[in-house]
Amino acid sequence: MTTEKVRCLIVGSGPAGYTAAIYASRANLAPVLYEGLQPGGQLTTTTEVENFPGYPQGITGPEMMEDLKKQAERFGADIRIGMATKTDLSQAPYKVTIDDEKVIEADALIIATGATAKYLGLEDEKKYAGMGVSACATCDGFFYRKKDVAVVGGGDTACEEALYLSGLAKKVFLIVRKPFLRASKVMQDRVLNAPNIEVLFEHNAIGLFGKNGVEGVHLVKRLGEADEEKLDIAVDGFFLAIGHKPNSDIFKPWIETDEVGYIKVEPGTPKTKVPGVFAAGDVADPHYRQAVTAAGTGCMAAIEAERYLMNQK
Repeated sequence: MTTEKVRCLIVGSGPAGYTAAIYASRANLAPVLYEGLQPGGQLTTTTEVENFPGYPQGITGPEMMEDLKKQAERFGADIRIGMATKTDLSQAPYKVTIDDEKVIEADALIIATGATAKYLGLEDEKKYAGMGVSACATCDGFFYRKKDVAVVGGGDTACEEALYLSGLAKKVFLIVRKPFLRASKVMQDRVLNAPNIEVLFEHNAIGLFGKNGVEGVHLVKRLGEADEEKLDIAVDGFFLAIGHKPNSDIFKPWIETDEVGYIKVEPGTPKTKVPGVFAAGDVADPHYRQAVTAAGTGCMAAIEAERYLMNQK
């Protein structure tokens, strides 16, 4: 297995990784960035991005990520295809194995591997990706003003998404497979008292339908029971709110994560408990999960990496 030594390694792309690469390149850290399983991150699955500053007419997710990538390359970032498969952060230089065939030894490491939205596993979720299926109400809710939408989930996140959408959409169906909400009492009260939110308890989404995009959801009420009933509801948008899985597994032996897997950082910084290892973007953000906040933490991580390397001299 070959070994390569670098000053600053960035694992993961997307707004956090590419922004870290821009700042690290301008600081003469000669960063090497591996794009990971999904080059460009989650935004490459989004059709239109209208809430990132600087794009008054909006831009597609893939186009925006390509812009960020080109900007990083302009300043000298070495951006490569490859996925981190193993790590050893027991001591510096930190070792990251790429594709099980090459070891990168880095003086400073920026983790920007993101988080993956959980889906129900329906074939229709793939079929209508970018055509009515979304895992982010804050990102895509604007496109459903005065329309009917459905949100799947029964926890705090689902209730938050439903409430956010209720301020935009005409009607919000909250599809809950259990006969109760798991959300906190205050969130439950807000949802149950919202005039344009209808909670469908004991309902399972089993499919979607529509010609050129989502037009409705196939549901089963009381699945598996004697009084099981199939029904359809007409909606223009289908929002998943059943959680995210941070892509942090290969780092867990060395750094702290919360119970879900989000990397713990010092409040207000991208610093992990391992000196010289920083986390940026959705892998360390269970709250906002926005492109602009991810880019901000990517900037912070690169600045902290520069300061760390300067002090190491």
